[in-house]
Amino acid sequence: MTDCQADGEGAMSPMEQYEKLNEQGDKVRSLKSAKAEKSEIDAAVHLLLKLKVEYKQMTGQDYEAGCPPSENVVVSDNGPAVDGTEEEDIVNPWSVTASSTKGVDYDKLIVRFGSSKIDQALLDRIEKVSGETPHHFLRRGIFFSHRDMHQVLDACEKQKSFYLYTGRGPSSEAMHLGHLIPFIFTKWLQDVFDIPLVIQMTDDEKYLWKDLTLEECHQFAVENAKDIIACGFDVNKTFIFSDLDYMGASPEFYRNVVKVQKHVTFNQVKGIFGFTDSDCIGKISFPAIQAAPSFSDSFPHIFGSKKDVQCLIPCAIDQDPYFRMTRDVAPRIGLLKPALLHSTFFPALQGAQTKMSASDPNSSIFLTDTPKQIKNKINKHAFSGGKDTVEEHREYGGNPDVDVSFMYLTFFLEDDEQLEKIRQDYTSGALLTGELKKILIETLQPMIAKHQERRKQITDETVQQFMTVRPLSFKL
Repeated sequence: MTDCQADGEGAMSPMEQYEKLNEQGDKVRSLKSAKAEKSEIDAAVHLLLKLKVEYKQMTGQDYEAGCPPSENVVVSDNGPAVDGTEEEDIVNPWSVTASSTKGVDYDKLIVRFGSSKIDQALLDRIEKVSGETPHHFLRRGIFFSHRDMHQVLDACEKQKSFYLYTGRGPSSEAMHLGHLIPFIFTKWLQDVFDIPLVIQMTDDEKYLWKDLTLEECHQFAVENAKDIIACGFDVNKTFIFSDLDYMGASPEFYRNVVKVQKHVTFNQVKGIFGFTDSDCIGKISFPAIQAAPSFSDSFPHIFGSKKDVQCLIPCAIDQDPYFRMTRDVAPRIGLLKPALLHSTFFPALQGAQTKMSASDPNSSIFLTDTPKQIKNKINKHAFSGGKDTVEEHREYGGNPDVDVSFMYLTFFLEDDEQLEKIRQDYTSGALLTGELKKILIETLQPMIAKHQERRKQITDETVQQFMTVRPLSFKL
């Protein structure tokens, strides 16, 4: 393969480089949709990152899909990119790739996305308003960024209710550990603030993006709902809905979808989501469907005709583009902007450069895995921050910042003091990689076994209770 920023007469123009980036982005999405080999996808993503760096060197501008370089752009004469050039992390709803083994640089992402960091002052205020110690996801920076959380707390202090909205794209029958993160945290928020929750199952989205039938997507929504319900949500305060079912049953919901669609142009969705001319029109219109649950009047059976109930959305930060669009549109259609709490990504077993993926069984620990499978996956695949030999590890210690077993413990080991001792022992060399993996295995095996027991109690009738259109019990 020739270098796309060749010297001399054959050098690419900015527009040619831009078009090559578009093609490479399409290739990455196509490989992921086709569930290609992970090595092939990684290679394609690496080339995409390289092309982005070269494009910025050439034009002085960050690449944005749907925003070609202007005709009068000045081409930089800095020469070809050199090894070691800092590459930008890729974070969007379909792809997450970090350039560092430590994972995504979340401080840079906050600046890039224009959100606000969850600082100690906000944690103190959450504790004061809720009367509870902040969840360890908040204390440890797993939920690290927000939009308008202070506004939500202002409403609480004025005795005004708000509601929670989160969701799941059901692309397979089995969910993995990473899928649980927003639901564990949302359950805590629901309990602490005693508020209603709506959970959107985007089975329509998965039909548009994946090689699945409508029937498969809807059945995956039902099966995934069982795992979600097993997290312990209160049926009296929780409404779970399938887009394929609810869109046709709620005129109010559909009206909000149409309002959003009218106020977002094709150019805007191309720029935000990277859609191309070859994408089906269903994909282009879908973001409005994910936006609609942000507005309380989309659920008249819960909120009546009220348009002023604040929405709070806990989600991974790769979903933020949907809600930046939603927040831009909301005041133009006379509705409240949703507030957001953003989480970091749950890393793949092979390392924090990518998030855990259901399409790669060796990168994921599934909620259906047996104790033996959990043990084998961690021992065989979990990326280690330890040294090559026991002697070196004892002398120099390990690096918990890149060690996947330690990263997983930050999510699931609730005892702060125990976690800190593990960090210190691993860093000093007192704790070996195998011993660290053993601690993780002994943490996850009973946790997943308990989840499986709870899920066994969830029947199709239980799911139907949660999905039935009905009033919920709460105080406005």
